[in-house]
Amino acid sequence: MSVSASAGPAAGRRYTYADLEAIPEDNVRREIIDGELIVHASPVPRHQEAAGNLFLRLREYASQAGGKAYFAPLDVYFAEDNVVEPDLMFVRADHLERIGDKNMQGPPDLVVEISLPSTRRLDLVRKLDLYQRFGVPEFWFVDLEAERVEVHVLAGDTYPAPAILYPGQSLQSAGLPGLSVPVDEALAEE
Repeated sequence: MSVSASAGPAAGRRYTYADLEAIPEDNVRREIIDGELIVHASPVPRHQEAAGNLFLRLREYASQAGGKAYFAPLDVYFAEDNVVEPDLMFVRADHLERIGDKNMQGPPDLVVEISLPSTRRLDLVRKLDLYQRFGVPEFWFVDLEAERVEVHVLAGDTYPAPAILYPGQSLQSAGLPGLSVPVDEALAEE
């Protein structure tokens, strides 16, 4: 479940990365989008299976082509009031300077969000807009409900209509040549 923490006594408050850093470690996933604090419940098993499958593919790709693959929780710092934790991300070898001691500074080359009913709107509206605004070259939305993957590739400063892939097809990355992931694996289908 995704909960906006801006309701209640803190309504109207704009959160920053400093606020996130001040919260004691409690294994709760928190993000800030345009100053709004968003708190997430733990993902379901199928989400974790899909994330694991994709992470293994990205990690294997990194071992062959260079770069780094990461999974949540790891902050991506776009601005003081825009800090998110994508489910997965990849940074190419020529962009490793973006990896800081505490977080990712700037856009990863690939971001992956895996749907949960409670995060669907957040992922497809707010995060899609955020990734577009801050120049994330490629965004995959793994839609476990619709049994498909949307591939958004930045063209200039916008994401045009995504490519939609279904089971039986393979994901290819525009910015990671040679990466190929069966959609069935991305969806954690049995």
